[in-house]
Amino acid sequence: MAAPEQYFTEQPQVPSAPSSVALALPDLHLRLTTDRGVFSGSRVDPGTHYLLLEAPMPPADTTATFLDLGCGYGPIALALASRAPRATVWAVDVNERARDLTETNARQLGLANVRVAHPDDVPADLALDGIYANPPIRVGNAALDAMLRHWLRHLTPTGRAHLVIGRNLGADSVARRLRADGWRVERLGSRAGYRILTVHGAEVVA
Repeated sequence: MAAPEQYFTEQPQVPSAPSSVALALPDLHLRLTTDRGVFSGSRVDPGTHYLLLEAPMPPADTTATFLDLGCGYGPIALALASRAPRATVWAVDVNERARDLTETNARQLGLANVRVAHPDDVPADLALDGIYANPPIRVGNAALDAMLRHWLRHLTPTGRAHLVIGRNLGADSVARRLRADGWRVERLGSRAGYRILTVHGAEVVA
């Protein structure tokens, strides 16, 4: 029997069946189009919801640049773009269906400050003031570590990455591996089986 298709497949083969979900936050309520073949297509993932509730959000008037790594249908990117309409928010995913959904949702919400892209199409010299992500843990440790190293290097010295990871999916192991690579990592919060890790933009030199 073939292995089940994963949400990080570039071109999902599972038939499309569009639906919608509600992203409900104290300051924001968004109705988002979703589909099969993308991460947490039937509901807003609890980890994503926790990140958007607890991670420090950019000020509304900022003109900074942010990244949603593994954007899915866009809940993190669209919440950031709504909260900071003058910022630029890059929404990055290898999954073509996910990118199409994020573009659709941004257009329907009138959010012109969202830039949707395949990872390979992001400018090599892009400087990020912040990364907000529910990263694709199921790609495996080696692929995940390589992905995080690549994007963390785009942070400005004062930038921060806020990552939400399930405790049982290796959040503490991810933190240890990042520290071993020289990054300053703090646990911002822990609730309902999830950790929020904050990674500082300037690498620590031993």
